[in-house]
Amino acid sequence: MSARRDAAAAFQFLSRFPVKDGGDFSPELLRRSVVYYPLVGAAIGLSAAAAAAAAAWLLPVWPAAVITLILWVGLTGGLHLDGWMDSADALLSYRSRERMLEIMKDSRVGAMGVLACVLLLLLKAALLAAFIGGSRYYELPLLLLPPVWSRWYMVRAMARFPLARGNEGLAASFAALPVRQERRAMLLAALLTLPAAAAPLVLGAGGGAWPQHLAAACLAPLAAIACGGYAARRISSRLGGLTGDVYGALNELLEAALLLLLVLLQHNLL
Repeated sequence: MSARRDAAAAFQFLSRFPVKDGGDFSPELLRRSVVYYPLVGAAIGLSAAAAAAAAAWLLPVWPAAVITLILWVGLTGGLHLDGWMDSADALLSYRSRERMLEIMKDSRVGAMGVLACVLLLLLKAALLAAFIGGSRYYELPLLLLPPVWSRWYMVRAMARFPLARGNEGLAASFAALPVRQERRAMLLAALLTLPAAAAPLVLGAGGGAWPQHLAAACLAPLAAIACGGYAARRISSRLGGLTGDVYGALNELLEAALLLLLVLLQHNLL
């Protein structure tokens, strides 16, 4: 029952899936639930892949991509986009550390946050259009990889970087997160990657599909670690640690980076 409750809490916290019995979001429950963040990502990725398949069958590539992105954002309730906008407002203000943290607390969105959000959504839509337009039916399960590994990296960031506000804010609920939670989440993410890697076999594709799928499965975690680590270190050096908004911003950044990876692999550019 504890594992089920922890998983339900992860779904309730990170998504808009109609999941019950998540508990009261106590700090202890939140710290346990991070193990299941990749599972939430897999559910979002599977939903996005199914939407992409249906939309691409009925519509041209760009409308299909936009509909897929709308569903993708809707399933998160815009939670991570809010962190992306708040982080952009603060970090692109080039103010003092204290002032940047104050900007993140402000519920209003500034010009830099709006601009960052628009550009991010345009980039994601373009990458989805490129991927959907060049995909065969057995390649769409690769859309599981960006949401799985971006959410795993949030757990890594919680475990390996200090908190910018100490005991203040939502991020304080994840203070002193054991590294073993990151490792358990990584194991789950790796297991959830297997269906995407095995899609050619399961869906009856030819042997020529294997290289792209194996490369994507192997490179996605490496890209998440490299890109996420670079961004987290830069942000931590400016803020003196990370915040809950930054966790969301890292998720959005890595989803875009991993979508780019899929497009590059699809077009044999890597």
